[in-house]
Amino acid sequence: MFAKLIAVVIATIAIAAVPDIRPFAIPFFVVALAAVFVIEGVRVVPQQNAWVVERLGKFHLVLEPGLNIIIPFFDRVAYKHSLKEVPLDVAEQVCITKDNTQLAVDGLIYYQVTDPRLASYGTSDYVFAIVQLAQTTLRSEVGKMELDQSLQSRDVINRQIVSVLDEAGRSWGVKVLRYEVKNLTPPETILRAMQAQITAEREKRALIAKSEGEKQQEINLAEGEKQAAILKSEGQKQSAINKAQGEATALRVVAEATAAAVEAVANAIGKEGGLQAANLKVAELYIGALGNLARTNNTMIVPTNLSDVASVVASAMTVLDRTRAAS
Repeated sequence: MFAKLIAVVIATIAIAAVPDIRPFAIPFFVVALAAVFVIEGVRVVPQQNAWVVERLGKFHLVLEPGLNIIIPFFDRVAYKHSLKEVPLDVAEQVCITKDNTQLAVDGLIYYQVTDPRLASYGTSDYVFAIVQLAQTTLRSEVGKMELDQSLQSRDVINRQIVSVLDEAGRSWGVKVLRYEVKNLTPPETILRAMQAQITAEREKRALIAKSEGEKQQEINLAEGEKQAAILKSEGQKQSAINKAQGEATALRVVAEATAAAVEAVANAIGKEGGLQAANLKVAELYIGALGNLARTNNTMIVPTNLSDVASVVASAMTVLDRTRAAS
């Protein structure tokens, strides 16, 4: 503002120093002074922004987005704040866990100015204050946990930091929306030990899975052999039953056939000439048997008494007579 006024005064003096244009010096001064007042008095605030105006060094008002008028020389825009959500990177720092292990941690803060007046006068630098408080709180929270717990509890750490920052940010006109831990990096020696542990655990799981598979395989084989033995015994049982039934049926058929044959012979003997035919048949069978017996040995067997043939025939006929009588 003062720089513009000085420029206007210098330009007016320069015009007055020139005789030809000296009459225009005063009009020029008035017009230039009005232009400076307009330029300095009109403020256009962008959307999602808030400008803090001081009047004579004291807070006066907050300019809302759009066209605003202030009084030059008395009012000035002291602070400009963005009301958007702002991401803020938190530098990596080394934290000590409960089991005395160093852990490198960095994060990301998302905050938003909610009260431009408090953001201007509540702290000299609310961004620096948020970062420092976030780092302090982070070290405190990590120090309460052991290494394994801290690696698994990012959500817990995030919630605790947001709670502390939001409580402190109320007096700064800032609301911390969320905090995200980006990286939790243990020392190289711890990483190697963790990798070895993971490898051993995976090998253990592989051995367990392999043993379970072999066990299941043995169970399946035993079950298969059991089923095969059962089916084989069932087959043998059924085969024996079928064989016995077949033999019984065959014996019954043979017996029935024999009985039928005997009955037929007996009926034939009872007819005329049947007895003589039977005698002739018995004699033929006896002679045939003697012939077969003679062929199976080197010694010829001849009955000592040919009358034995007649006695055999007589015995056979006696049996036939009894059979016929019984029928």
